[in-house]
Amino acid sequence: MLVALAIRDVVLIDRLELNFSRGLSVLTGETGAGKSILLDALGLALGGRGDARLVRPGASQAVVTAHFAPDRSLDVWPLLTEQGLADGDGELVVRRQLAADGRSRAFVNDQPVSVALLKRLGEALVEIHGQFESQRLLDPASHRELLDAYGGLKPMVFDVGHAWRDWRAAIARRQEAEARLLAARRDEDFLRHALEELEKLAPQPGEEAELAVRRAVLQNGEKLGRALAEATAALQRGAGAGSCAEGLREALRVLQRVAATALGPRIEPIVAGLDRALCETLEAEAQLERLIHDSDLDPAALEQVEERLFALRAAARKHGVPADQLDALRGDLARRLAVLDDSNGEVARCGREERAAADAYRRLAVTLSERRRAVAAAFDRAVAAELEPLRLGKARFTTRVEPLTEDTVGGASGRDRVVFEVSTNPGMPAGPLAKIASGGELARLMLALKVVLAGADGVPVLVFDEVDAGIGGAVAAAVGERLARLAETVQVLVVTHSPQVAARGHTHWRIAKSAVAEGTRTGVEMLDGDGRREEIARMLAGARVTDEARAAALSLLVGSAA
Repeated sequence: MLVALAIRDVVLIDRLELNFSRGLSVLTGETGAGKSILLDALGLALGGRGDARLVRPGASQAVVTAHFAPDRSLDVWPLLTEQGLADGDGELVVRRQLAADGRSRAFVNDQPVSVALLKRLGEALVEIHGQFESQRLLDPASHRELLDAYGGLKPMVFDVGHAWRDWRAAIARRQEAEARLLAARRDEDFLRHALEELEKLAPQPGEEAELAVRRAVLQNGEKLGRALAEATAALQRGAGAGSCAEGLREALRVLQRVAATALGPRIEPIVAGLDRALCETLEAEAQLERLIHDSDLDPAALEQVEERLFALRAAARKHGVPADQLDALRGDLARRLAVLDDSNGEVARCGREERAAADAYRRLAVTLSERRRAVAAAFDRAVAAELEPLRLGKARFTTRVEPLTEDTVGGASGRDRVVFEVSTNPGMPAGPLAKIASGGELARLMLALKVVLAGADGVPVLVFDEVDAGIGGAVAAAVGERLARLAETVQVLVVTHSPQVAARGHTHWRIAKSAVAEGTRTGVEMLDGDGRREEIARMLAGARVTDEARAAALSLLVGSAA
């Protein structure tokens, strides 16, 4: 709801603060008192066009601040969250500054925003009917959504949207499969030749690195063999004709014979050292022997390794991949050829899935269309019931539900176009609301629609500007009764010249001009019980308020409260 509106330096208003409550708030005053200025100011705060003429003469800028407390279920919150503007306290403060040179700035919760964003927020928060041309109910783009909300069709629309997205996804999968098949056919000869080469080469992951190490060993084979032979000979030279190990054994035998003598403690460390040396020498001899027998020093082996290594690297360069990925490339080529060989497989399967998804969407869309036509008929009857008391009994309201053009398959919201039309004169064809209805008729027609759509539309604040223009008596009473009924669901503000409407208000504001030293100023006063009776009496009697007018005003107030 709209909690407060602060206006500073707008036309005849220098400073004004209004605090609003739920229900129906009425604003009254003599013609020219400045009621339209309030609506101009509110429109400015909601992202309306900034006209420098709105700035009070002599002021540097006009500032309008609107404080809202919207329910958490409203669509405005996702937009605020998306823009990083959501307030944790659930409050929303919009502010517009308009300089005397026409430049303007917009703020939401004290953060600067574009006027375009402010307008989007404003459209989700407040809907103004009457003197403003821009009304959501006049835009056919909103009619389908409003009809769906009225008929409780949103779950069906959700299912249709889900089926639509499934269908679109199935189409994409089929198109991708066809593209793969086309590419495979275009490159078939290359694919088969490349796969045949890789199958013959049979590359393995890690093989290049292993071959490179093997090649390095073989390239140094002669040097390695000579080193191994010389090391073996050196070990074998040791003591005389024996090996180094035999010499160590002989030294151990000699020392062990005298180990039991008095020199034993001094000999034991020597014996232990010789024993360790013997063990290490024997291990070294064994390892040299194994390495000599294990080493492949055949020059033919080097040729074979290099031939395999160079073949792998050539294939890698040809296909533009690392050698370790050749095996994966072979698998990919095989899969691409499998698509070609199975040309009636994946494409056909995707085609069947697409047809099934299309059938599912069409079934749901047809059912939704049937429900929309049934809801439209009920909606038209409900609107017609509201028109007669509003002196629109000759008007004929029609909700036209028609299929989209033949070349359009539909969309996430179904396959229908929904348009609200009206004919205000018997025998005349129905047409768009804004083009057929006059100003007064249009305002009352919007009221009728809003009463019928109460609870279905998500805009929490409605403003009616002189919806009672040109009517009186029973018709004005009917307008007041419907405004009061509408205010049970949403917050309603109405600018009115009708005492019957004013008497229905939960809150009553009087707008008046006064002369001050600087010129003329517009002020607003909240009326209490006696003040309301006096203002309604003035609206009944005119300039001279009589006791009869006061009695009639009291009667209206009592009757409205009943």
